[in-house]
Amino acid sequence: MSDFDTVLTSWGSVEANYAAIGREVLGRLFVEHPETQKHFPKFDGISAADAAGNPAVKAHGETVLKKLGDLVKAKGNHADILKPLATSHATIHKITITNFKLISEIIVKVMAEKGLLNSGG
Repeated sequence: MSDFDTVLTSWGSVEANYAAIGREVLGRLFVEHPETQKHFPKFDGISAADAAGNPAVKAHGETVLKKLGDLVKAKGNHADILKPLATSHATIHKITITNFKLISEIIVKVMAEKGLLNSGG
């Protein structure tokens, strides 16, 4: 089974609740790695502790997870999806690869805590 298929065995549970899980992911990211919040100017003035309850954070978290779902569902044929995201995040938003690693770790933590990770085989 490919890594994409392994993730997709659990992804339906994430899809069913993109907004709540996305809010939790970003809220956790800001609490565990407060330096990352500076990359989200629209969340300026929102404390890391209050981020998980904020509707704008919820909406953006949903967007992040939907796009991640699109990438995983493409099963490696994701260049058309990834290239514009990578370009804008690198050149406009100045997001480093380290930040993507941090949010990836948070996504896995949240999914594991919610029992959303299947072994895939």
